[in-house]
Amino acid sequence: MSPLLTAPSPAVPGRVLAARTGVAVVFALNGLAVASWFSRVPAVREALGLSAGRLGLLLLAMSGGAVLALTTAGLVTQRLGAARTVVASTVLVAVGMAGVGVATGVAGSLPGVAVGLFALGYGSGTCDVAMNVEGAAVEKRLGRTIMPRFHAAWSLGSVAGAAIGAGAARLAVPIDVHLAVLAAVVLGGTLLGARAFLPAQPTGDSAASRRGGLLAAWREPRTLLLGLLVLVMAFAEGSANDWLAVAFVDGYGTSEAVGAAVFAVFVTGMTLGRTVGTVALDRWGRVPVLVATILLAAFGAAVAVLAGSGPVAIAGVALWGLGASLGFPVGMSAAADDEERAPARVSVVAVLGYTSFLAGPPLLGLLGDRVGILNALLVVPLLLLPTLALVPVTRPPAHPASR
Repeated sequence: MSPLLTAPSPAVPGRVLAARTGVAVVFALNGLAVASWFSRVPAVREALGLSAGRLGLLLLAMSGGAVLALTTAGLVTQRLGAARTVVASTVLVAVGMAGVGVATGVAGSLPGVAVGLFALGYGSGTCDVAMNVEGAAVEKRLGRTIMPRFHAAWSLGSVAGAAIGAGAARLAVPIDVHLAVLAAVVLGGTLLGARAFLPAQPTGDSAASRRGGLLAAWREPRTLLLGLLVLVMAFAEGSANDWLAVAFVDGYGTSEAVGAAVFAVFVTGMTLGRTVGTVALDRWGRVPVLVATILLAAFGAAVAVLAGSGPVAIAGVALWGLGASLGFPVGMSAAADDEERAPARVSVVAVLGYTSFLAGPPLLGLLGDRVGILNALLVVPLLLLPTLALVPVTRPPAHPASR
Protein backbone atom coordinates (compact mmCIF):
# COMPACT_ATOMS: atom_id res chain seq x y z
CA MET A 1 0.00 0.00 0.00
CA SER A 2 1.16 3.50 -0.73
CA PRO A 3 2.71 5.27 2.27
CA LEU A 4 0.93 8.43 1.14
CA LEU A 5 -2.65 7.37 0.83
CA THR A 6 -5.41 5.53 2.56
CA ALA A 7 -5.96 1.89 1.67
CA PRO A 8 -7.41 1.49 -1.81
CA SER A 9 -10.40 -0.61 -2.68
CA PRO A 10 -9.59 -4.14 -3.87
CA ALA A 11 -10.73 -3.14 -7.36
CA VAL A 12 -10.67 0.43 -8.67
CA PRO A 13 -14.11 1.35 -10.07
CA GLY A 14 -14.35 2.22 -13.73
CA ARG A 15 -15.71 5.66 -12.80
CA VAL A 16 -12.43 6.48 -11.05
CA LEU A 17 -10.38 5.32 -14.03
CA ALA A 18 -12.52 7.45 -16.33
CA ALA A 19 -12.02 10.42 -14.00
CA ARG A 20 -8.27 9.85 -14.11
CA THR A 21 -8.34 10.10 -17.90
CA GLY A 22 -10.60 13.15 -17.77
CA VAL A 23 -8.28 14.99 -15.38
CA ALA A 24 -5.24 14.20 -17.54
CA VAL A 25 -7.06 15.59 -20.59
CA VAL A 26 -7.95 18.80 -18.75
CA PHE A 27 -4.36 19.27 -17.55
CA ALA A 28 -3.00 18.73 -21.08
CA LEU A 29 -5.48 21.14 -22.66
CA ASN A 30 -4.76 23.83 -20.07
CA GLY A 31 -1.08 23.57 -20.96
CA LEU A 32 -1.98 23.68 -24.66
CA ALA A 33 -3.96 26.90 -24.18
CA VAL A 34 -1.25 28.75 -22.27
CA ALA A 35 1.55 27.67 -24.63
CA SER A 36 -0.52 28.59 -27.68
CA TRP A 37 -0.58 32.20 -26.50
CA PHE A 38 3.09 32.33 -25.59
CA SER A 39 4.06 30.87 -28.95
CA ARG A 40 2.50 33.90 -30.69
CA VAL A 41 3.93 36.63 -28.45
CA PRO A 42 6.46 37.66 -31.14
CA ALA A 43 3.61 38.00 -33.67
CA VAL A 44 1.61 40.15 -31.26
CA ARG A 45 4.63 42.37 -30.58
CA GLU A 46 5.21 42.88 -34.29
CA ALA A 47 1.54 43.44 -35.13
CA LEU A 48 1.11 46.09 -32.42
CA GLY A 49 4.59 47.60 -32.78
CA LEU A 50 5.43 47.19 -29.09
CA SER A 51 8.74 47.96 -27.45
CA ALA A 52 10.17 45.48 -24.96
CA GLY A 53 8.96 47.62 -22.08
CA ARG A 54 5.41 47.96 -23.38
CA LEU A 55 5.28 44.24 -24.14
CA GLY A 56 6.34 43.51 -20.57
CA LEU A 57 3.52 45.70 -19.27
CA LEU A 58 1.06 43.94 -21.56
CA LEU A 59 2.12 40.53 -20.24
CA LEU A 60 1.26 41.71 -16.73
CA ALA A 61 -2.42 41.63 -17.74
CA MET A 62 -2.35 37.83 -17.91
CA SER A 63 -0.30 37.55 -14.72
CA GLY A 64 -2.69 39.88 -12.90
CA GLY A 65 -5.68 37.80 -13.98
CA ALA A 66 -3.98 34.59 -12.83
CA VAL A 67 -3.06 35.98 -9.41
CA LEU A 68 -6.57 37.34 -8.85
CA ALA A 69 -7.99 33.96 -9.86
CA LEU A 70 -5.83 32.07 -7.39
CA THR A 71 -7.21 34.15 -4.52
CA THR A 72 -10.82 33.27 -5.38
CA ALA A 73 -10.56 29.86 -7.04
CA GLY A 74 -10.83 27.96 -3.77
CA LEU A 75 -14.18 29.54 -2.96
CA VAL A 76 -15.45 29.03 -6.51
CA THR A 77 -14.41 25.37 -6.56
CA GLN A 78 -15.94 24.76 -3.17
CA ARG A 79 -19.19 26.35 -4.30
CA LEU A 80 -19.56 24.90 -7.81
CA GLY A 81 -17.52 21.70 -7.60
CA ALA A 82 -14.42 20.90 -9.63
CA ALA A 83 -16.17 19.89 -12.86
CA ARG A 84 -18.34 23.01 -13.14
CA THR A 85 -15.45 25.25 -12.17
CA VAL A 86 -13.21 23.70 -14.83
CA VAL A 87 -15.87 24.14 -17.51
CA ALA A 88 -16.73 27.73 -16.53
CA SER A 89 -13.10 28.78 -16.30
CA THR A 90 -12.23 27.15 -19.63
CA VAL A 91 -15.04 29.07 -21.30
CA LEU A 92 -13.25 32.18 -20.06
CA VAL A 93 -9.92 30.81 -21.34
CA ALA A 94 -11.41 30.21 -24.79
CA VAL A 95 -13.02 33.66 -24.90
CA GLY A 96 -9.71 35.21 -23.83
CA MET A 97 -7.72 33.32 -26.49
CA ALA A 98 -10.13 34.21 -29.27
CA GLY A 99 -10.32 37.80 -28.01
CA VAL A 100 -6.54 38.18 -28.09
CA GLY A 101 -6.49 36.87 -31.65
CA VAL A 102 -9.24 39.20 -32.88
CA ALA A 103 -7.87 42.22 -31.02
CA THR A 104 -4.45 41.62 -32.57
CA GLY A 105 -5.19 40.43 -36.09
CA VAL A 106 -8.43 42.28 -36.85
CA ALA A 107 -8.75 45.33 -34.62
CA GLY A 108 -5.11 46.03 -33.82
CA SER A 109 -6.23 47.09 -30.34
CA LEU A 110 -3.76 47.04 -27.45
CA PRO A 111 -6.51 47.46 -24.80
CA GLY A 112 -8.44 44.63 -26.45
CA VAL A 113 -5.43 42.33 -26.20
CA ALA A 114 -4.97 43.28 -22.55
CA VAL A 115 -8.60 42.42 -21.75
CA GLY A 116 -8.27 39.10 -23.56
CA LEU A 117 -5.08 38.27 -21.66
CA PHE A 118 -6.70 39.11 -18.34
CA ALA A 119 -9.56 36.72 -19.16
CA LEU A 120 -7.10 34.05 -20.25
CA GLY A 121 -5.07 34.44 -17.05
CA TYR A 122 -8.11 34.45 -14.77
CA GLY A 123 -9.64 31.41 -16.45
CA SER A 124 -6.40 29.46 -16.53
CA GLY A 125 -5.61 30.23 -12.88
CA THR A 126 -9.07 29.19 -11.71
CA CYS A 127 -8.91 26.01 -13.77
CA ASP A 128 -5.49 25.27 -12.28
CA VAL A 129 -6.84 25.11 -8.73
CA ALA A 130 -9.97 23.14 -9.67
CA MET A 131 -8.12 20.52 -11.71
CA ASN A 132 -5.56 20.03 -8.93
CA VAL A 133 -8.39 19.52 -6.42
CA GLU A 134 -10.01 16.94 -8.69
CA GLY A 135 -6.66 15.30 -9.35
CA ALA A 136 -6.06 14.89 -5.63
CA ALA A 137 -9.52 13.35 -5.19
CA VAL A 138 -8.84 10.86 -7.99
CA GLU A 139 -5.45 10.09 -6.46
CA LYS A 140 -7.06 9.17 -3.15
CA ARG A 141 -9.56 6.84 -4.78
CA LEU A 142 -6.90 5.16 -6.89
CA GLY A 143 -4.86 4.49 -3.76
CA ARG A 144 -1.57 5.40 -5.43
CA THR A 145 0.33 8.50 -6.48
CA ILE A 146 -0.82 9.98 -9.78
CA MET A 147 -0.61 13.78 -9.39
CA PRO A 148 2.89 14.17 -10.92
CA ARG A 149 1.64 12.44 -14.06
CA PHE A 150 -1.17 14.95 -14.36
CA HIS A 151 1.46 17.69 -14.27
CA ALA A 152 3.46 15.76 -16.86
CA ALA A 153 0.33 15.87 -19.05
CA TRP A 154 0.31 19.67 -18.63
CA SER A 155 3.96 19.76 -19.76
CA LEU A 156 3.18 17.62 -22.81
CA GLY A 157 0.24 19.88 -23.64
CA SER A 158 2.47 22.93 -23.44
CA VAL A 159 5.05 21.30 -25.72
CA ALA A 160 2.28 20.56 -28.23
CA GLY A 161 1.02 24.14 -28.00
CA ALA A 162 4.49 25.52 -28.61
CA ALA A 163 5.03 23.20 -31.58
CA ILE A 164 1.67 24.07 -33.15
CA GLY A 165 2.36 27.76 -32.59
CA ALA A 166 5.78 27.49 -34.21
CA GLY A 167 4.22 25.76 -37.20
CA ALA A 168 1.47 28.37 -37.45
CA ALA A 169 4.04 31.16 -37.37
CA ARG A 170 6.18 29.46 -40.01
CA LEU A 171 3.17 28.97 -42.29
CA ALA A 172 2.02 32.56 -41.66
CA VAL A 173 -1.34 31.46 -40.26
CA PRO A 174 -3.14 34.61 -39.03
CA ILE A 175 -3.05 34.87 -35.27
CA ASP A 176 -6.82 35.31 -35.02
CA VAL A 177 -7.43 32.08 -36.95
CA HIS A 178 -4.79 30.15 -35.00
CA LEU A 179 -6.00 31.15 -31.55
CA ALA A 180 -9.70 30.81 -32.42
CA VAL A 181 -9.20 27.24 -33.65
CA LEU A 182 -7.13 26.29 -30.60
CA ALA A 183 -9.70 27.92 -28.31
CA ALA A 184 -12.42 25.70 -29.80
CA VAL A 185 -10.24 22.60 -29.40
CA VAL A 186 -9.42 23.45 -25.79
CA LEU A 187 -13.03 24.16 -24.87
CA GLY A 188 -14.46 21.11 -26.62
CA GLY A 189 -11.87 18.75 -25.17
CA THR A 190 -12.29 20.17 -21.68
CA LEU A 191 -16.05 19.71 -21.81
CA LEU A 192 -15.52 16.03 -22.62
CA GLY A 193 -12.83 15.61 -19.96
CA ALA A 194 -14.86 17.29 -17.21
CA ARG A 195 -17.84 15.03 -17.91
CA ALA A 196 -15.76 12.14 -16.57
CA PHE A 197 -14.96 13.87 -13.26
CA LEU A 198 -16.06 12.28 -10.00
CA PRO A 199 -19.54 13.23 -8.75
CA ALA A 200 -19.50 16.40 -6.66
CA GLN A 201 -19.79 15.74 -2.95
CA PRO A 202 -22.88 17.38 -1.41
CA THR A 203 -22.13 20.15 1.06
CA GLY A 204 -24.34 22.24 3.26
CA ASP A 205 -21.73 24.90 3.93
CA SER A 206 -22.91 28.48 3.68
CA ALA A 207 -21.03 31.14 1.73
CA ALA A 208 -19.86 32.61 5.03
CA SER A 209 -18.44 29.31 6.21
CA ARG A 210 -16.65 28.79 2.87
CA ARG A 211 -15.04 32.22 3.17
CA GLY A 212 -14.14 31.38 6.75
CA GLY A 213 -12.57 28.14 5.55
CA LEU A 214 -10.40 30.02 3.07
CA LEU A 215 -9.32 32.54 5.70
CA ALA A 216 -8.64 29.71 8.14
CA ALA A 217 -6.39 28.04 5.56
CA TRP A 218 -4.25 31.19 5.49
CA ARG A 219 -3.69 30.73 9.24
CA GLU A 220 -2.68 27.08 9.12
CA PRO A 221 1.08 26.60 9.66
CA ARG A 222 1.23 23.40 7.61
CA THR A 223 -0.57 24.97 4.64
CA LEU A 224 1.70 28.03 4.70
CA LEU A 225 4.82 25.89 4.92
CA LEU A 226 3.60 23.80 2.00
CA GLY A 227 3.09 27.04 0.08
CA LEU A 228 6.65 28.11 0.86
CA LEU A 229 7.97 24.74 -0.32
CA VAL A 230 5.98 24.98 -3.54
CA LEU A 231 7.16 28.58 -4.02
CA VAL A 232 10.82 27.52 -3.97
CA MET A 233 10.18 24.51 -6.23
CA ALA A 234 8.25 26.70 -8.65
CA PHE A 235 11.19 29.12 -8.64
CA ALA A 236 13.58 26.26 -9.43
CA GLU A 237 11.38 25.36 -12.39
CA GLY A 238 10.46 28.85 -13.54
CA SER A 239 14.01 30.20 -13.47
CA ALA A 240 15.01 27.53 -15.99
CA ASN A 241 11.95 28.20 -18.14
CA ASP A 242 12.74 31.91 -18.32
CA TRP A 243 16.52 32.12 -18.33
CA LEU A 244 18.20 28.79 -19.16
CA ALA A 245 18.46 29.28 -22.91
CA VAL A 246 19.72 32.85 -22.46
CA ALA A 247 22.21 31.73 -19.80
CA PHE A 248 23.82 29.20 -22.14
CA VAL A 249 23.98 31.67 -25.01
CA ASP A 250 25.58 34.36 -22.82
CA GLY A 251 27.58 32.19 -20.44
CA TYR A 252 28.81 29.39 -22.70
CA GLY A 253 28.73 31.22 -26.03
CA THR A 254 26.34 28.76 -27.68
CA SER A 255 24.03 29.58 -30.55
CA GLU A 256 20.36 30.37 -29.94
CA ALA A 257 19.45 26.99 -31.41
CA VAL A 258 21.68 25.21 -28.89
CA GLY A 259 20.21 27.33 -26.09
CA ALA A 260 16.74 26.23 -27.13
CA ALA A 261 17.91 22.61 -27.23
CA VAL A 262 19.29 22.92 -23.70
CA PHE A 263 15.91 24.14 -22.52
CA ALA A 264 14.37 21.10 -24.24
CA VAL A 265 16.71 18.90 -22.18
CA PHE A 266 15.38 20.52 -19.01
CA VAL A 267 11.73 20.03 -20.05
CA THR A 268 12.46 16.41 -20.94
CA GLY A 269 13.96 15.83 -17.50
CA MET A 270 10.91 17.42 -15.86
CA THR A 271 8.48 15.31 -17.86
CA LEU A 272 10.43 12.11 -17.25
CA GLY A 273 10.62 12.81 -13.50
CA ARG A 274 6.88 13.43 -13.26
CA THR A 275 6.11 10.30 -15.26
CA VAL A 276 8.28 7.78 -13.41
CA GLY A 277 8.52 9.56 -10.04
CA THR A 278 5.12 8.26 -9.01
CA VAL A 279 6.60 4.78 -8.61
CA ALA A 280 9.26 6.08 -6.22
CA LEU A 281 6.71 8.08 -4.24
CA ASP A 282 4.49 5.04 -3.76
CA ARG A 283 7.41 2.87 -2.73
CA TRP A 284 9.33 5.17 -0.38
CA GLY A 285 6.93 8.01 0.46
CA ARG A 286 6.99 11.76 -0.04
CA VAL A 287 9.69 12.79 2.41
CA PRO A 288 12.66 10.61 1.31
CA VAL A 289 11.84 11.02 -2.38
CA LEU A 290 11.57 14.81 -2.15
CA VAL A 291 14.80 15.05 -0.15
CA ALA A 292 16.60 13.02 -2.82
CA THR A 293 15.13 14.93 -5.75
CA ILE A 294 15.75 18.36 -4.23
CA LEU A 295 19.38 17.43 -3.61
CA LEU A 296 19.56 16.21 -7.21
CA ALA A 297 18.11 19.49 -8.49
CA ALA A 298 20.52 21.57 -6.39
CA PHE A 299 23.49 19.52 -7.60
CA GLY A 300 22.36 19.66 -11.23
CA ALA A 301 21.79 23.42 -11.15
CA ALA A 302 25.22 23.99 -9.58
CA VAL A 303 26.87 21.83 -12.24
CA ALA A 304 25.01 23.66 -15.00
CA VAL A 305 26.41 26.98 -13.79
CA LEU A 306 29.91 26.00 -12.63
CA ALA A 307 30.91 23.20 -15.01
CA GLY A 308 32.83 25.40 -17.44
CA SER A 309 32.17 22.77 -20.10
CA GLY A 310 29.11 22.73 -22.32
CA PRO A 311 28.47 18.96 -22.36
CA VAL A 312 28.95 18.64 -18.59
CA ALA A 313 26.69 21.63 -18.01
CA ILE A 314 23.98 20.06 -20.18
CA ALA A 315 24.19 16.89 -18.07
CA GLY A 316 23.66 19.13 -15.05
CA VAL A 317 20.59 20.64 -16.72
CA ALA A 318 19.12 17.15 -17.17
CA LEU A 319 19.63 16.41 -13.46
CA TRP A 320 18.18 19.81 -12.57
CA GLY A 321 15.00 19.08 -14.52
CA LEU A 322 14.68 15.57 -13.12
CA GLY A 323 15.17 16.78 -9.54
CA ALA A 324 12.83 19.76 -9.77
CA SER A 325 9.97 17.75 -11.25
CA LEU A 326 8.14 16.49 -8.15
CA GLY A 327 8.08 19.36 -5.65
CA PHE A 328 5.17 21.29 -7.17
CA PRO A 329 2.74 18.38 -7.77
CA VAL A 330 3.56 16.69 -4.45
CA GLY A 331 2.98 19.99 -2.65
CA MET A 332 -0.46 20.20 -4.27
CA SER A 333 -1.24 16.62 -3.26
CA ALA A 334 -0.19 17.35 0.31
CA ALA A 335 -2.39 20.44 0.44
CA ALA A 336 -5.36 18.26 -0.56
CA ASP A 337 -4.79 15.48 1.99
CA ASP A 338 -8.05 16.45 3.69
CA GLU A 339 -10.52 16.31 0.79
CA GLU A 340 -13.12 18.45 2.55
CA ARG A 341 -10.71 21.36 2.96
CA ALA A 342 -8.79 20.75 -0.26
CA PRO A 343 -10.18 23.70 -2.31
CA ALA A 344 -9.19 26.33 0.26
CA ARG A 345 -5.79 24.81 1.00
CA VAL A 346 -4.87 24.19 -2.63
CA SER A 347 -5.84 27.79 -3.40
CA VAL A 348 -3.53 29.12 -0.67
CA VAL A 349 -0.62 26.92 -1.76
CA ALA A 350 -1.18 27.89 -5.40
CA VAL A 351 -1.15 31.62 -4.57
CA LEU A 352 2.14 31.29 -2.72
CA GLY A 353 3.67 29.01 -5.33
CA TYR A 354 2.75 31.16 -8.31
CA THR A 355 4.27 34.20 -6.63
CA SER A 356 7.64 32.89 -7.77
CA PHE A 357 6.53 32.87 -11.41
CA LEU A 358 5.75 36.59 -11.08
CA ALA A 359 8.68 37.75 -8.95
CA GLY A 360 11.37 35.32 -10.09
CA PRO A 361 12.05 36.49 -13.66
CA PRO A 362 12.57 40.21 -12.91
CA LEU A 363 14.64 39.51 -9.78
CA LEU A 364 16.95 37.14 -11.65
CA GLY A 365 17.13 39.65 -14.49
CA LEU A 366 18.26 42.42 -12.14
CA LEU A 367 20.85 40.12 -10.57
CA GLY A 368 21.95 39.02 -14.03
CA ASP A 369 22.67 42.63 -14.98
CA ARG A 370 25.31 42.63 -12.25
CA VAL A 371 26.84 39.14 -12.37
CA GLY A 372 25.60 37.65 -15.64
CA ILE A 373 22.54 35.45 -16.12
CA LEU A 374 24.49 32.19 -15.85
CA ASN A 375 25.98 33.12 -12.48
CA ALA A 376 22.64 34.49 -11.31
CA LEU A 377 21.20 30.98 -11.60
CA LEU A 378 23.34 29.95 -8.62
CA VAL A 379 20.47 31.36 -6.58
CA VAL A 380 18.57 28.15 -7.41
CA PRO A 381 20.76 25.69 -5.45
CA LEU A 382 21.26 28.26 -2.69
CA LEU A 383 17.48 28.36 -2.17
CA LEU A 384 16.89 24.63 -2.64
CA LEU A 385 19.23 23.43 0.11
CA PRO A 386 17.48 25.25 3.02
CA THR A 387 14.16 24.06 1.59
CA LEU A 388 15.04 20.53 2.69
CA ALA A 389 13.90 21.59 6.17
CA LEU A 390 10.36 22.06 4.83
CA VAL A 391 10.01 18.62 3.27
CA PRO A 392 8.61 16.88 6.40
CA VAL A 393 5.44 19.03 6.20
CA THR A 394 4.41 16.99 3.13
CA ARG A 395 3.90 13.95 5.37
CA PRO A 396 0.14 13.28 5.56
CA PRO A 397 -1.49 14.12 8.91
CA ALA A 398 -2.48 11.05 10.92
CA HIS A 399 -6.13 12.16 11.04
CA PRO A 400 -6.56 14.93 8.44
CA ALA A 401 -10.33 15.18 8.86
CA SER A 402 -10.04 15.94 12.54
CA ARG A 403 -7.46 18.70 12.21
